[in-house]
Amino acid sequence: MLSYSVYRNENTKKWVTFIHGAGGSSSIWFRQIRAFKSEFNILLIDLRGHGNSKSTSKEDSKQEYTFEVITNDIIEVLTHLTIEKSHFIGISLGTILIRDLAERNPDLVESMVMGGAILKLNVRSKLLMGFGNFFKSVVPYIFLYKLFAFIIMPKKNHKESRLLFVKEAKKLYQKEFIRWYRLTAQLNPLLRFFRLNDINIPTLYVMGEQDHLFLPSIKKIISGHLSAQLHIIQNCGHVVNVEQPIEFNTTVISFLKAQDN
Repeated sequence: MLSYSVYRNENTKKWVTFIHGAGGSSSIWFRQIRAFKSEFNILLIDLRGHGNSKSTSKEDSKQEYTFEVITNDIIEVLTHLTIEKSHFIGISLGTILIRDLAERNPDLVESMVMGGAILKLNVRSKLLMGFGNFFKSVVPYIFLYKLFAFIIMPKKNHKESRLLFVKEAKKLYQKEFIRWYRLTAQLNPLLRFFRLNDINIPTLYVMGEQDHLFLPSIKKIISGHLSAQLHIIQNCGHVVNVEQPIEFNTTVISFLKAQDN
């Protein structure tokens, strides 16, 4: 089972589950814990091979990763904790996992908050993915990760986010990075399905104004999704919860509490 942390609030039965992005860990939510635990029960999860969720069995080390496999990992933790329904908050790749979980098990999802969301790969991001795919087996993964982090988060005010994700990525192994990277081959058809199909679950997209790779497509796509709304944070890049935690926390908590009214 995945490694997880729980913060319980005796005054509510509502849960919020946080899902980090590729190369990160549950530690990226450190600026959310205090604000959210006063309102909700909190579940933080480390995805396969990330943080404290290290693969130990030979069977696990041979298993091919798919979005269904990763999603089932998350569901296993929810089942273990007897969490019947939760709000979900994700960042970057974590938003794709949340949407995939919602498609497969909508009854588990009360609402979705998508930070630095990915719904479409533009030409630049496709070239980046292609470059990584070509060199992933011959170049040290941390070099590729540093390159990706700089291209996605290039500005001075993105530096903290870059350093945080590179620091967490160093805890991965080359083989683990390659297994996760192979998931990119499944991205385009999955994202196309998400774009074309609205889902009847309240969804908040929280995007940085400077998220140059992913914000333009989010603006265009969700205009046709009736269940979705968009909040743009000024002077902010891809990792909105780290760069602008006060606005992120205030906006998201307000959205989550509104779902109970």
